[in-house]
Amino acid sequence: MIAVGLEGSANKLGVGVILHPPKGRSAQILANIRHTFVSPPGEGFLPKDTAKHHRTWVVRLVKQALLEAGVTVDDVDCVCYTKGPGMGAPLQGVAVSARMLSLLWDKELVGVNHCIGHIEMGREITGAQNPVVLYVSGGNTQVIAYASQRYRIFGEALDIAVGNCLDRFARTLNISNDPAPGYNIEQLAKRGRHLLDLPYTVKGMDCSFSGILASIDVLAAKLEKDTTGWRDEVSGEVISREDLCFSLQETIFAMLVEITERAMAHVGSHQVLIVGGVGCNERLQQMMGMMAKDRGGSVFATDERFCIDNGIMIAHAGLLAYRTGFTTALADSICTQRFRTDEVLIKWRN
Repeated sequence: MIAVGLEGSANKLGVGVILHPPKGRSAQILANIRHTFVSPPGEGFLPKDTAKHHRTWVVRLVKQALLEAGVTVDDVDCVCYTKGPGMGAPLQGVAVSARMLSLLWDKELVGVNHCIGHIEMGREITGAQNPVVLYVSGGNTQVIAYASQRYRIFGEALDIAVGNCLDRFARTLNISNDPAPGYNIEQLAKRGRHLLDLPYTVKGMDCSFSGILASIDVLAAKLEKDTTGWRDEVSGEVISREDLCFSLQETIFAMLVEITERAMAHVGSHQVLIVGGVGCNERLQQMMGMMAKDRGGSVFATDERFCIDNGIMIAHAGLLAYRTGFTTALADSICTQRFRTDEVLIKWRN
């Protein structure tokens, strides 16, 4: 079976084409194309501008994906799209595009939970069997484990997502959004040397990032205002933007490692799967790997092709559901900004 997947819940528009061979063999990625709406430095991406970007590019990407995959419309079994969660206007643009393709090609529609797409693609690429999942992105922060045909949420962000915290601090520092603000913070953090004191807010299995962001914004304002050079009290060395990025990363990633380890102990798992855009961060993978090694476990993660929002994960998760008989009627092909991970019945897993 072959599916086309459309993803556009935020500033990335992705179109993927995937093949599920018979007899349970590994999925084959036929095409995975993405185009990103990049806002100016110091600014976020507005829903209306992002939606306009998606409407402008979607037909072009679909044609390119089919050409790259070497398939025709007749080969496609279903059209999958991101139902939610995400930003309202971009989601609407993708939903309308998916309906158009469904009607034009006379193919079934499959609405997909964005979070489930990340998890299932991560499992497919890495081969992780039954891991604790750390889902970290610009819009979501969740620690998840599978039980009884649901992905159960053990812990999550109480306010803003970890990726949103990083993105907003990038705007504070006026860092470029190309290729991604979080990536650019990661590169600056690699040159940081001084770990500054920031709030560490873990409440049971949940995290809070808004206070950390407010605190690091204050330090950034102090750094900008102090023309003589703000110096570390211990070493006497000058504090830099790189040190701020380093301190922010170390603090928030330590929080994520803590709640993930607690979930591993609770469910008795020795595997961690990191998915979502922030999952590309090499320092997060390194810190998680140190924790897992101490527990005799292992960490699974993917590169930017699959961590960052993409169409292939929607095609894959949608086709898994389609093979169980699930479809989305045209009248029900809505999108929603709120769509919990644990709302989805995972009929394709025992």
